[in-house]
Amino acid sequence: MPSFDEVLKEAGEFGRFQKRVFFLLCQTGVTFSFLFAGVVFLGQVPDNYWCRIPGAAELSERCGWSLEEERNFTVVPLGLRNGSSGGKCQRLDVVWDTSVSCTSPLARSGNLSVGNLPLAACHDNWVYKQPHSSIVSEYNLVCGNAWMLDLSQAILNLGFLAGAFILGYAADRYGRILIYLLSCLGVGICGIIVAFAPNFTVFLIFRFLQGVFGKGTWMTCYVIVTEIVGSDQRIVGIVIQMFFTLGIMILPGIAYLVPTWQGIQLAISLPNFLFLLYYWVVPESPRWLLTRKKGEKALKIMHNIAKHNGKYLSPHYSEITVSNEEVSNPSFLDLVRTPQMRRNTLILMYAWFTSALIYQGLVMRLGIVGGNLYLDFFISGAVELPAALLILVTIDRIGRRLPFGISNIVAGIACLITAFLPEDIPWLKTTVATLGRLGITMAFEIVYLVNTELYPTTLRNFGVSLCSSLCDLGGIIAPFLLFRLAAIWLELPLIIFS
Repeated sequence: MPSFDEVLKEAGEFGRFQKRVFFLLCQTGVTFSFLFAGVVFLGQVPDNYWCRIPGAAELSERCGWSLEEERNFTVVPLGLRNGSSGGKCQRLDVVWDTSVSCTSPLARSGNLSVGNLPLAACHDNWVYKQPHSSIVSEYNLVCGNAWMLDLSQAILNLGFLAGAFILGYAADRYGRILIYLLSCLGVGICGIIVAFAPNFTVFLIFRFLQGVFGKGTWMTCYVIVTEIVGSDQRIVGIVIQMFFTLGIMILPGIAYLVPTWQGIQLAISLPNFLFLLYYWVVPESPRWLLTRKKGEKALKIMHNIAKHNGKYLSPHYSEITVSNEEVSNPSFLDLVRTPQMRRNTLILMYAWFTSALIYQGLVMRLGIVGGNLYLDFFISGAVELPAALLILVTIDRIGRRLPFGISNIVAGIACLITAFLPEDIPWLKTTVATLGRLGITMAFEIVYLVNTELYPTTLRNFGVSLCSSLCDLGGIIAPFLLFRLAAIWLELPLIIFS
């Protein structure tokens, strides 16, 4: 009875069939990156907004004011009161009624000068120069509600975390391709509902579900690819990451061409329905079929792979076994039982956490630092391609530890230097920040690769699931850490990242 690996070598470990399936499934990396980083464009904070004084809408309609004229009566006096042009989270504590003069509405304030007009905190009635252009203007996520934008991204990452466990278990139980297709359907449907959510609560619920299904697509496509190629074809894991980077580079182009957040949301969600066509061209993982005692189906797929690769399987093959597979129920104690295993587990968990936290933090930071967001986002994505190439060149020549250590050191130093560089040399600040993005991308991709190599077969799936869950925990914390600390000092998050 030959082992699966022996049959795969005879059928072709990375032939024409695997390359076709590999290329098709890699497209999932593009759409997953849209979901992962889309908040940068979905949640752009409008440049121009203000708080409307009660009664101002009716008065504006009666007097025939334009929005700019209404703003002059609302925000300009407030700026004089505060001695600045700020105060978007406050309004003048006056109420206009129909008897107010259209030319001097503040005349009824008596003897109070502009500098002594009373103020009140604004809780609603915001006016946006470009209404409904982002989820911020759609759901009034400004001032006291600004933290809800952080929540929307944290909820997505919470969905990733839930999806890793729920759909990871389901893929082991019911099959890789079935869960992949259901996940693609789920991402598409939830994405449409998010785009037309009637309120912020519905938006959050289906953004969470989109995260659950999104992680299902990314995880199962990665597993299918790695299970139908030879064990020495480590390049596939790195190339899938390159397609994720390609999505990061395409995303600003979509956001530039589509003016509203609903349009962007639909544009990044609807392509998932196309993946349902893979039902006819992507087979179930033969390795999984063998673990479920479905050897005949697995053998039929192997014959099909051999045929497309121009190979020929021996006709006497009637059954295949999976070598080195043992039935076990691993627990967390197995991952920390020996000193070596304990050290590996703790380092991997910390590496997953920091890599995700800093990577996602640097991506979202582009949305708050000013400049040309679309161009800066594209460049920051393009710099990830050299990261993948550097990994491919180095990991088999000098190992994993040295590139991993150097990439983390580079990322840390670059973040620290960027925080203290003056604003009047933006090109240098951008260059150093980009170097940090390169470093943390390399670190992230190496962790992805090494995690599967450091555990024995019986612990591998459980070990990777547990350690990578810290990645999603980092993603949950990242938006709160970035946006709340940046409100104190724009560069403070960089020092924490470092």
